[in-house]
Amino acid sequence: MSVREKEFAELIKDHQGLIIKVSRLYTNTLEDEQDLFQEIVLQLWRSYDSFKGQSKISTWMYRVALNTAITLFRKKTRSPQTDELHDFHFAGYTEQDNDQEQKVALLYKVIKKLPQVERAIVTMYLDDLPYRDIAENLGISEVNARVKMNRLKKTLKELMTKYA
Repeated sequence: MSVREKEFAELIKDHQGLIIKVSRLYTNTLEDEQDLFQEIVLQLWRSYDSFKGQSKISTWMYRVALNTAITLFRKKTRSPQTDELHDFHFAGYTEQDNDQEQKVALLYKVIKKLPQVERAIVTMYLDDLPYRDIAENLGISEVNARVKMNRLKKTLKELMTKYA
């Protein structure tokens, strides 16, 4: 393995949470989530040489991940939709763990109902990215990112109440 490949592997290891979050928010099944994860890593590898360090590495990774997710999401929405059966495993959870898990699942469910750009804003916000980075990723002003996020907080509260 070359030095470049080792650096890239370490980068993916350090930031895999970012890729997982984007993958989870733009898919509905575990299989699709895994496929999107792999596609994002592939796109990051293809564009790794073009990263010039003008922004933070996480900002660049978000940009590639979101663009990949949105592109694949658009392709998928053109194909017929099918319902999936999900396996639920409750063994080993305490009631508190299950309650917390349900809240997180509900949050992901309502985030998935948001339009793509808003979904991206919430994802980056939940990752504690500064508004400056969110704005840079989306090509909007920092003020616009703040305004959108404040509106999204209200929308998310309403959706959480509606679907709870």
